[in-house]
Amino acid sequence: MYHSITFGNKNTWDDWFLIPTSRPVFNPPKPKTHYVDIPGADWHLDMSESLTGEIAYEAREGSFEFIVDNGHREWYELYSEIMEHLHGKTMIAILEDDPRHYYEGRFTVDSWDSESHNSMITIDYSVKPYKMELLSSLDDWEWDTFNFEKGLIREYKKLTVDGYLKLTIPGTRKSVVPSFTVESGDNESISVCFNGISYELPDGTSKVPNIVIRGGLNILEFRGCGTVSVEYRGGWL
Repeated sequence: MYHSITFGNKNTWDDWFLIPTSRPVFNPPKPKTHYVDIPGADWHLDMSESLTGEIAYEAREGSFEFIVDNGHREWYELYSEIMEHLHGKTMIAILEDDPRHYYEGRFTVDSWDSESHNSMITIDYSVKPYKMELLSSLDDWEWDTFNFEKGLIREYKKLTVDGYLKLTIPGTRKSVVPSFTVESGDNESISVCFNGISYELPDGTSKVPNIVIRGGLNILEFRGCGTVSVEYRGGWL
């Protein structure tokens, strides 16, 4: 294992022969905090979660340093190719050590230092705070890379609703409003109940703003006749 990173469709080892100086890890995001000082009190008022009921985060920012394995490409050709591919661009990045998630953000080439025996390249990043599940609940699963100990299978595509269907979605840290794609039967309709409140789902694809999948088990109860697909992609810290 070369502990490589795939930026878009280019891999740091397979395409560029880059060796990281340490195991690549995206830095943790900084929580967005807001404190209000209370005169005469021993403590401040923490308003960090007052707007949405949960903490928000800054972007993950940092850099990766690589050694350029010499003898494969001319350094100036490789430097130009890397610059053309990612410098200043927004794309997804996947760590070889964590292949079932991706990070999305902007990447830049910070420096390239050439020496007699090898070269060094530094790639800076500013990515969204959550790493996202590579496959959504509507994608086909790749069993050859599935982790049977810790992997989570989400198969919420074309679920049959014949009167009643209960769906339990294990939520992640990132709050997500899922999409529903409904194909109801003739003269029928489909509704969904979430947290004790029922919502009618029209045919086609739609979202219900009040249905938010949060961390823990989320129960959706469908009633009616037809099929429903629930598109959900979890986000982790």
